Amino acid sequence: QVQLVESGGGSVQAGGSLRLSCRASGRSFSGYAMGWFRQVPGKEREFVAAISWNADTNRYADSVKGRFSISRDNAKNAVYLQMNSLKPEDTAVYSCAASQTGPTIINRLYEYWGQGTQVTVSS
Repeated sequence: QVQLVESGGGSVQAGGSLRLSCRASGRSFSGYAMGWFRQVPGKEREFVAAISWNADTNRYADSVKGRFSISRDNAKNAVYLQMNSLKPEDTAVYSCAASQTGPTIINRLYEYWGQGTQVTVSS
């Protein structure tokens, strides 16, 4: 089992920045690729970014490329999502997830999920 807890969400004006954190506990964190997904009410969960277990591979949704950056610190059992130049359409609940498959964009391939943290971007 891997337990994931997100933090760092909040409200920000368009153009601002937020840094999300996801702390893991339980089984070996470094053995998992990690991903960030987001969801708004009434819509399907959307892939945002993913990082391989050793951080040599990152993947991003086209909608966030150049604005968001994913990173991890295996010594701290943590993964981060730096979000810059935020837009109102980035408003969502952001969740981190762990996958043994790799840094995939497919949410059903992630075995463990956090509860999520709300990000609200106002215009």
